[in-house]
Amino acid sequence: MSDTTKNSNEQTYWRTNVQMPEFAPLSSSIEVDVAVIGGGITGLTTAYLLTEQGKKVALLEADRVCEGTTGHTTAKITAQHGFIYDELISHLGKSGANIYYQANQRALAFIRELVSTQEIECDFEDEHAYLYATTDQGVAKLKKEKEAYEQLGIPHEWLDSLPINISVKAALCMKNQAQFHPLKFMAFLANEIVKKGGLIFEQTVALDINHDAKPTVLTKNGYPVTASSIVAASHFPFVDKGGLYFSRMKADRSYIVAAETNDNWPGGMYLSVDKPSRSIRASTSEGNTTILLGGEHHKAGQGGDTRSYYEALETYGNEHFDSFNITHQWSAQDLTTLDNLPYIGRLSPLHTDLFVATGYRKWGMTGGTNAAMILANVIIHGSDEFESVFLPSRVHADPSIRHFLKENVNVASELIKGKISPDEQSIDSLEKDEGAAVHFEGKKAGAYRNSDGEIFIVDTTCTHIGCEVGWNKGDRTWDCPCHGSRFSYSGEVLEGPAKKPLPLLSNKKVTN
Repeated sequence: MSDTTKNSNEQTYWRTNVQMPEFAPLSSSIEVDVAVIGGGITGLTTAYLLTEQGKKVALLEADRVCEGTTGHTTAKITAQHGFIYDELISHLGKSGANIYYQANQRALAFIRELVSTQEIECDFEDEHAYLYATTDQGVAKLKKEKEAYEQLGIPHEWLDSLPINISVKAALCMKNQAQFHPLKFMAFLANEIVKKGGLIFEQTVALDINHDAKPTVLTKNGYPVTASSIVAASHFPFVDKGGLYFSRMKADRSYIVAAETNDNWPGGMYLSVDKPSRSIRASTSEGNTTILLGGEHHKAGQGGDTRSYYEALETYGNEHFDSFNITHQWSAQDLTTLDNLPYIGRLSPLHTDLFVATGYRKWGMTGGTNAAMILANVIIHGSDEFESVFLPSRVHADPSIRHFLKENVNVASELIKGKISPDEQSIDSLEKDEGAAVHFEGKKAGAYRNSDGEIFIVDTTCTHIGCEVGWNKGDRTWDCPCHGSRFSYSGEVLEGPAKKPLPLLSNKKVTN
């Protein structure tokens, strides 16, 4: 394992043999039409669409383009987002649920057409998407979802078996969806943005927005970016302005393994409705088939020994494939809103020049593309036909209030528990490549001993609202159980909403 300050498990399947373009950090103050913060699918697609319309755009990425959630996806391009349409009809009515479906179908159509017309080599494949049930309870849920499909006119098929080696009681197929290689697609977008006069800056952290005159992004580099419109397309919004997004979303972690197989792959994308959830698709390159198997989600920072989740996926893969040789494993963090609909649009009624896009659950490929299309249309034309359902300022009394209370009771519980938990161990007892809560200079801290014996000791109080972070054994990170902030073993911020690192209390070489 590499002993860097980054998460040591960042080499996902998508990064194998793919060279993303690199960009220099911001080194001077600039003024543009639109500043886009975040270099994932939302930010890159938004910048691409705006530059296509002649807007001068600057995209700022805190790390490297597509290092975050976009590079950790299973890359399904689909409007089938699990068991969702029955729920949407219940809370939004048929009209609102249909807008959600049509918006995601529009995103899929946009990607499909762009790949075709621009001849983008990104392993794009049309595939059917299957929901499947292995229990009677799961079948009951599928029947409700089938009824929702029928009400909305969604093309589908009801099945009693799957083309792959999984025994099911029922399955629901959404026709003509797709999958691709996300980084190959994003590399095209990045290069096109620059060709059309757009600016991309990596290693440029956006800290806040100054509204004294024209909206201005304040950066850690010290160089401001002034713009008529600012889009917060980072995974977690870097600016809040009273939106309270940290209290209106929950962060979940899920796990993915990539494994080579000799099995004949029949095609398709698969998702179970029973627990524990399982997501399955394949990628074929140069005649070799790699299975991407995901699942085992839990609330961020509250998962216990995360290595067990990878082991569970490996066991499942070995049970259902004749050969299942793991080559990569990684985890992803997903944000879910109070009502399961993304927040897309103006940050608030008081800030009409600030825009936000977040909360796609596990469906960032269509969710992020849909967000980009809505934001670009609102910025250029003043409106978008689908924007009403996704407005960040919306409140649906049920389930929003219920989920808000539930999540914030959980936050309060974790805040108290972290302060009194007597789980410290001695620093000297740490093995190589082990992290734990420890007692250091009279107070609770966190320590990690790397493979060279070097020990990193950090303050374990999350810099967001003060919850105590816990050690993630699988990813070698410090994770906050309250709002999902994540830090490297040396304290660097890997995921928001925290903006400041954990203070590094000690870093020393130990020979024992």
